[in-house]
Amino acid sequence: MEKMVNLKINNIPVSVPEGTTILEAARKAHIEIPTLCYLKDVNCVGSCRMCVVEATGARGLVAACVYPVAEGMEVRTNTEKCRQSRKMTLELLLSKHKKKCLSCERNHNCELQKLSLGYSVDEDRFKGEDYVLPIDTSDAAVVRDNDKCINCMRCVAACKKQNVNAIGPIGRGFHVHIGSAFDMPLAESVCVGCGQCIVACPVGALSERSTIDEVWAALADPAKKVIFFTAPSVRATLGEAFDMPIGTNVEGKMVAAIRRLGPEYIFNMDITADLTIMEEASELINRIKTGKPMPMFTSCCPGWVRLVEKRYPEMIPHLSTCKSPQQMFGALLKTYWCEKNDISPDNVFTVSVIPCTAKKNECHREELEGDVDAAITTRELARMIKTAGIKFTELPDEEFDNPFAVATGGGAIFGATGGVMEAALRTAAHMMDGDFQVLDFFGVRGTAPIKEATYLVAGHTLRVAVASGLANAQIILDQIKSGEKQYDFVEIMACPGGCVNGGGQPTLSDSVRNSTELKEARAKALYMSDSQNKLRRSSDSPVMDVIYNDYFGFPNSHKAHEILHTTYKADKRL
Repeated sequence: MEKMVNLKINNIPVSVPEGTTILEAARKAHIEIPTLCYLKDVNCVGSCRMCVVEATGARGLVAACVYPVAEGMEVRTNTEKCRQSRKMTLELLLSKHKKKCLSCERNHNCELQKLSLGYSVDEDRFKGEDYVLPIDTSDAAVVRDNDKCINCMRCVAACKKQNVNAIGPIGRGFHVHIGSAFDMPLAESVCVGCGQCIVACPVGALSERSTIDEVWAALADPAKKVIFFTAPSVRATLGEAFDMPIGTNVEGKMVAAIRRLGPEYIFNMDITADLTIMEEASELINRIKTGKPMPMFTSCCPGWVRLVEKRYPEMIPHLSTCKSPQQMFGALLKTYWCEKNDISPDNVFTVSVIPCTAKKNECHREELEGDVDAAITTRELARMIKTAGIKFTELPDEEFDNPFAVATGGGAIFGATGGVMEAALRTAAHMMDGDFQVLDFFGVRGTAPIKEATYLVAGHTLRVAVASGLANAQIILDQIKSGEKQYDFVEIMACPGGCVNGGGQPTLSDSVRNSTELKEARAKALYMSDSQNKLRRSSDSPVMDVIYNDYFGFPNSHKAHEILHTTYKADKRL
């Protein structure tokens, strides 16, 4: 039986399990202790000293995020000594911080800014040595401005948690900064662009490479037909940028807001999630029949694809050749849709709205160049909506434009870990056995880092696995290489929890991130959308019937391979 510890926090009695930290115990008393370096499930080192408290039995101030509770302990979180210590910590951090708050993308959403205001700091109390570092804009996905960095190490911890280890502290003392090995540009490092460092950063030292200006320019160009299409998970997270409850499905308001930005059309990327499934399920069945390299890995996550190309090039033949839904939509619009409407592809400007920073890199892959003209994150879309003065929460619900409006539930769940696998199993099982009626594959659902399941379909045993987070992906890869595990089909998402937790999703306050299960709440909205959809299997989509009958003929046809599939290559720079 779990041993409980009784203590008081600001005179409030609290009972928590043994081993609980003061920070965790304080939440039970509804007390929020300020933090900077701490981030639940990412970083807990007690280095920033913002969470210092006074506790009986302790000498001096202690860091609440790492200090365990004890029986009978009395904790004071807001004494004069605590407040003065935190204030000085903030003023020291500001002594070398680039204070360009008005032009910073984290303005009004910055932990350092919020705490500085709360503790009435004098931002110029200490004058640090001018130590200007260049902004690293080498990568198409992530921008690093070390003059805004406060050395909290959360980005380093997030990268380490992914087992990518692209960044770390360089130098000593006042001159310490975060960078890649040998201070090489980020684009030349082992970084895969997942963006988990961005959502971990409490200030504006890390951000996505914004393409907002290019989108505004296209919208203002009368010669361009601007087309937006939105990824499945965006509707489950965009509302957070407008203070709506986490997990609110804002699909209708999202469409209405984008329409008011002025594009020609707003389409549903769930359509090409369905199209990906049609191609991927057919490819899986063909591999099973022909004995081609197995297991087959999903290829819709560009961060995962870059990891394979950089660290596991021998596994490239196992990747599905399907383009991601983002790139499929761009290619579909600039071929099928343009031909059908007698429009020159040169006059079309495609904009994808995505939860992912790695998809910015994907747009610029040599094999995919031209499919998508601009990829903007959920954060960037929210910024555009606010800039345009659109009152998001007051908008009526509106629908996507035809002919790419209605998708299946299988397309919707792409944004959650296990969703691609479940959608593929629904269609692949039906293709293999027309009488197969199962639609819910609960064994691959949930936010567990690694999931395994086995299904019997048409006399064939399908062994599947799902992993989210690149550290977990590497565990599965190493097990497959060693022969310890044998699978037929594997889904990998770079971000823990899948796209709902992508590097381009809204940056929420530490108090929210440290007390809320974001992945679960966001994924729930997508599964609810799936369960309420009359069409749940991608192969049942009438839009798929039209696309194949009008243009591609059948899944994995020669024409489909030319337009909807791609190739990969080892990254020899590393």
